[in-house]
Amino acid sequence: MKETIFLVIKGFIMGIANIIPGVSGGTLALTLGIYERFIASISHFFSKLKENIKFLVPVFLGMGLSILTMSNLIDSSFKHFPVPTTLFFMGLVIGGIPLLKRKVTGKKETKEVSSYIIMALTFLLVIFLAIIPDLFSGFKEASFTNMNVSSYIILLLVGVVAAATMVIPGVSGSLVLMLLGYYFPVVKAIKDLAHLKNIPANILVLGIFGIGIVIGIVGVAKIIEFLLKKFEVKTYFGVLGFIVASIIAIPISVYHEVAVLSFTVSQIIIGLILLVLGTIVGYKLGGIK
Repeated sequence: MKETIFLVIKGFIMGIANIIPGVSGGTLALTLGIYERFIASISHFFSKLKENIKFLVPVFLGMGLSILTMSNLIDSSFKHFPVPTTLFFMGLVIGGIPLLKRKVTGKKETKEVSSYIIMALTFLLVIFLAIIPDLFSGFKEASFTNMNVSSYIILLLVGVVAAATMVIPGVSGSLVLMLLGYYFPVVKAIKDLAHLKNIPANILVLGIFGIGIVIGIVGVAKIIEFLLKKFEVKTYFGVLGFIVASIIAIPISVYHEVAVLSFTVSQIIIGLILLVLGTIVGYKLGGIK
């Protein structure tokens, strides 16, 4: 029972991460210590069905609860208290770094230059994704009206890409969706369906998108599992690059979302306290199996 409660809490935090452009659910799954099990449970769902259901149901329950209950609160927090909110999420990520560092400490590959090159490349990839809105402007927003077969195929592929980035640590699925022009249309479709508007059309759109998400999650889970088995240390060096870059990418992405970044001295002080608190929470939760 205790394990189930902690899995719901960890899923809840992962769900919040997936709401925010710039924050990765995969990152927090890693820093919270459930990433490998999450990947294995998805990749081999039917081979250990009972065990995997026991693990995945609380995690997805927590994610679902956070998306339903926290979307407006998180959005409001970032708009009105950007510094404290940002620092808290940065703390959650920082708190998980010692857990990841332990996975490569003392291994032979830690002395190889190639491991650090991989870490540098993944670091630069995340930073690039964070600053890409500054490099390019005028991304065309997708439309779900008058869709044809090719439109649905593209929607399916967007779901695959979005899911893949949700699973990969350090890469924000919601940010990628935003860059592709599908973030707000998908959110609108979800809100309209919740208010029982355009039910058949929204069910079809979200159904196709959902199929893409399932394909993406399962496909990337199998790839990551293979990399962890064959190149464990180098894969974790790549992940460390993702994670460290996330600490920088989170405030950059928040800056893009907040029209006017205004804050007070009290917010900075509260933010620093929340940074420490977030670090402690991330560290403690990461050690709970």
